[in-house]
Amino acid sequence: MKKKSKYTATLYACYLGYITQAIVVNLAPLFFVIFQNRFGVTYTELANLVLITFVVQVVTDAAMIRLTGVFGYRRSAVAAHVFAAAGLAGLAVLPYMMPPYYGILISVMVYSVGGGLTEVVISPIVDALPGDAKASAMSLLHSFYSWGQMLVVILTTVILAVIGDGNWRYIPLFWALIPAFNLFNFMRVPIVEVSEEQKTAGIGTFLRSPIFLIALLLMICGGASELAMAQWASLFAERALGVPKMLGDLLGPCLFALCMGIGRTAYGILGDTKVNIEKALMASAGLTVVCYLVTVFVSVPAVALLGCACSGFGVALMWPGILSYTSQKYNYKAGPVLFSLLALGGDTGCSLGPWVAGLVSDLYIAANGSAVSAESQAIRFGILAAVVFPLLMLALVAIMRKLGSSRKI
Repeated sequence: MKKKSKYTATLYACYLGYITQAIVVNLAPLFFVIFQNRFGVTYTELANLVLITFVVQVVTDAAMIRLTGVFGYRRSAVAAHVFAAAGLAGLAVLPYMMPPYYGILISVMVYSVGGGLTEVVISPIVDALPGDAKASAMSLLHSFYSWGQMLVVILTTVILAVIGDGNWRYIPLFWALIPAFNLFNFMRVPIVEVSEEQKTAGIGTFLRSPIFLIALLLMICGGASELAMAQWASLFAERALGVPKMLGDLLGPCLFALCMGIGRTAYGILGDTKVNIEKALMASAGLTVVCYLVTVFVSVPAVALLGCACSGFGVALMWPGILSYTSQKYNYKAGPVLFSLLALGGDTGCSLGPWVAGLVSDLYIAANGSAVSAESQAIRFGILAAVVFPLLMLALVAIMRKLGSSRKI
């Protein structure tokens, strides 16, 4: 009990860290329509913003494979929140100090460094805390990303409705307060730092393992499956379904986040002792495929939005489930190198999924014109293209199961 109470503040800081991650990833897409209307940003440029968000995170993940062991968890966590706060503040200021798209781009790049650091450092901090229920703790941790996403969508939507689109820039300043506050938490909470065994675990150890390589591909597919829907749900609801922005945000990305949060919290409560993670991942991928198809092909707005929301259940276990599964396989070697490599794979997927959806949408418009009906169909085709990721995930989990659920490295 003493150990649990000792690290309670650490857990709370980590939970708030994942809320910060939710702000970094999900805030800008809520402004996509505003960016188009006020600054003339194209679909490809919007897709590039999403791509750059995660490319920067991927580069940060790669850089921190060894640097986390050098700087330690505490300084890395503090730096993550400094970059997140600075980038969010920049989003409010820089578009009005230079060509708007470049101002947005620079801000996105800065806070994406914070996002990359968060991915690398928060999960291993929780994984290193005393206790045996690692999978449950990891899923509960990642549920705060979902609750944070939901909070971002609801509050941003409501504030926009109150202050108007013309005052959108005050909203990033509001959200910057959370990482600014949490960086002080990480300066003082107790942290189990990187051990010598974890520091010496080599990249080659993981890259020679079939289980790890499959887990890495699964992280790519999981990140792509989650973000392709999450990043484009708001625009899809407004442009493809004709739903007003406020209602579309609440019924699209907000319900998506709610379903994802419920799924992750449920797994956090049930724990890995009551859930077979391999079967759960197959069920998750299958449900995601069905939900994507319902969203794209059903013309009734309420049903399409329900498909969008329920895909949150589908993707809920993908990221935390793969992390905890791989961490268990590698036992004591699970540390900054392992989590950095997996975060690199996940963030690669997070960049690919939304980028593919945006690129296919623009290609459709280029081929069919920019009429309203063509634009509506373009977004549907874009989301449909991203269904390849959960389909691939089904095949990969089947291969992983054949390797044997009891196999260790």
